[in-house]
Amino acid sequence: MSKSHLQIVLCFGCVMAAAFVHAEEWTRFRGSDYGRTSETNVAERWVSELVAWNAPLPGRGASSPVVFDNRIYVTAYTGYGIDGKAPGNPANLVRHLFCIEAEQGSIVWQKAVPAQSDKNEFNSWGVGLHGYSSSTPAVDKTGIYIFFGETGVLAFSHAGEELWRTNCGAGTHVFGAGNSPVLYENLVIANASVESGDMIALNKSDGSEAWRQSGIRRAWNTPVIYRALNGADELAVTIDGKILAFAPSTGKPLWNCDGIKDYICPQITVQDGVLYASGGRRSKTIAIRSGGSGDVTESHRIWEIAKGSNVSSAVYCDGHLYWAKEQGGILYCADAATGELLYEERLNPTPDRIYASPLLANGRLYYTSREDGVYVVAAKPEFELLAHTKLEGDDSIFNASPVPLPGGGTLLRSDKYLYRLKPAN
Repeated sequence: MSKSHLQIVLCFGCVMAAAFVHAEEWTRFRGSDYGRTSETNVAERWVSELVAWNAPLPGRGASSPVVFDNRIYVTAYTGYGIDGKAPGNPANLVRHLFCIEAEQGSIVWQKAVPAQSDKNEFNSWGVGLHGYSSSTPAVDKTGIYIFFGETGVLAFSHAGEELWRTNCGAGTHVFGAGNSPVLYENLVIANASVESGDMIALNKSDGSEAWRQSGIRRAWNTPVIYRALNGADELAVTIDGKILAFAPSTGKPLWNCDGIKDYICPQITVQDGVLYASGGRRSKTIAIRSGGSGDVTESHRIWEIAKGSNVSSAVYCDGHLYWAKEQGGILYCADAATGELLYEERLNPTPDRIYASPLLANGRLYYTSREDGVYVVAAKPEFELLAHTKLEGDDSIFNASPVPLPGGGTLLRSDKYLYRLKPAN
């Protein structure tokens, strides 16, 4: 595809996206629009004066909250690996699902799920950085679906009743696990790369297996489901050395493309039928047209650059891709049509690490660092730091991606609290 042709496709997609801009939902990891919201009065500076409420959480967690029908669902864990100096007994690990009322922050119900197998020995450099509750729930009118690693995929009703649980494998890893489930029609789909090396689709009704695909190697990223350029629905995931696409209803392999040889954490970003896949410790980003068949490396790969993110996902805005490097506080902007790098800038002051995926709201990008607050950058191809703020009185880790609320409020979770921040006005 030529640059001019791709730019026409991207511009047409921006017009179409604008027509449906109010349709995004935050019922899954990164919402329904890959980290973007149409809310226009999200506050620029996230400071203590803007906190509407903060709900204490009993344990750590890197999972993001999700929102459905004025209720918030978020997970945490207790019993093991809370204190790195004295992690305790792995048999005591318990994961929790919370249902929180959105207006006042009161807990409606809480469910505890003891782990069903021992963990790898706790380490400070791998799973210790994000813990044992890193998978974001997925929710719709049928229920709340969570993926608790070797304990399996679980379904809960909106009243808090456990409906079913299905084991997806007993594998564990020193890096832990954190892939979030995705919903498609009557299916819950989980990337169980760590647990079994499989992509597994379960029926929402009873947790029975609908389909399974093996060979999902070193894939710590949540699958994406999107409408391809040929009009069909596709499910894509990045694995060690490949980008794979399947039919989400049946699991049938559709196409594959040479990818990034390493473990892969960032979720793919999709815009107008083009996939932007990033990852690897040396960090690459690849753009691929959707809708192909078989090996599409030569026919559908648009560009590849030796810059990318190892942990957090990229956000698309007005023909540009934006992302953060997990260490060193370096932010990037690239031309989505060509892969040309437009800026590579280090934040000042430099944060320790950035694991959360950014939020795009009202022309601003919000990058949440683990320990050094939130950096707000203008969503334009010239680097401009607009604000750097930190919530006072919370010295815990912020691993989760922020979540917008209708009317401009924002949810932000740390290892200690779930915060609701007021809108700008």
